[in-house]
Amino acid sequence: MTSLQTFGQAGFTAALLDPGLPCPAELVAWNGSDATPRLAVYRNNVVSSLVDALAQTFPVVQELVGMEFFGAMASVFVRQAPPRSRILAHYGSAFPDFIEGFESARSVPYLSDVARLEVARVRAFHAADAKPVTSETAGLALASGDRVGELRMVCHPSVGIIRSPYAVVSLWAAHQDAGDLGGVDPFQAETALVLRDGLDVLVLRLASGAYEFVLSLQGEHCLADAASAAIGAAPGFELATTLALLLGHGAVTSIHLQGRLAS
Repeated sequence: MTSLQTFGQAGFTAALLDPGLPCPAELVAWNGSDATPRLAVYRNNVVSSLVDALAQTFPVVQELVGMEFFGAMASVFVRQAPPRSRILAHYGSAFPDFIEGFESARSVPYLSDVARLEVARVRAFHAADAKPVTSETAGLALASGDRVGELRMVCHPSVGIIRSPYAVVSLWAAHQDAGDLGGVDPFQAETALVLRDGLDVLVLRLASGAYEFVLSLQGEHCLADAASAAIGAAPGFELATTLALLLGHGAVTSIHLQGRLAS
């Protein structure tokens, strides 16, 4: 124990994750034998467990590239970015950025954005609970007449939004048996809204302008400013349709007007 304490956790972690490093002399087996084979087994078990954890978070990414490629790519990531928390459900938030810069994945340019969608799904699943506004409350708030533009809507903690130059929603849906993968043009831009509706995590495709609209709401901007941002990005933005979608799926938890809170 004294030898390991002297060696330090950082040194042990480096040796554990880098198979190119020799077995540290400070590590000894209980019976005094060479610790190298034992460390090799431990290395393999640790990396394999973390790769399996990533596969649980990124099932569609794995299906898109195959288990062998995914395992090799994830192994590199694991060694470069080991978990900082014991909660493995949260591990992998940096994986999409890693994929984007992974040379061998360049032939699948939409892979990193599909990974971002899958991260958003995990975050939505684990997000805090919050009660959505009722349809009656929403109806009363939206009937505020000339002051409706002053409304501020608070999004559910699970809401995430991803804009991609690729068909991330269609690609993801096709791997849930909800679409024909052969009929998907991956180079069609799509915006994904991810949120938890009850116990179900939903992935919805949004129309042009909705990305700016939802981001504005999350930034605590009023309804008028959010609508202006959306129309500025997409002149054909349909405010009523987008609001109906958000309210219908419980994406709004409260509505403010003049310092008052409706929920």
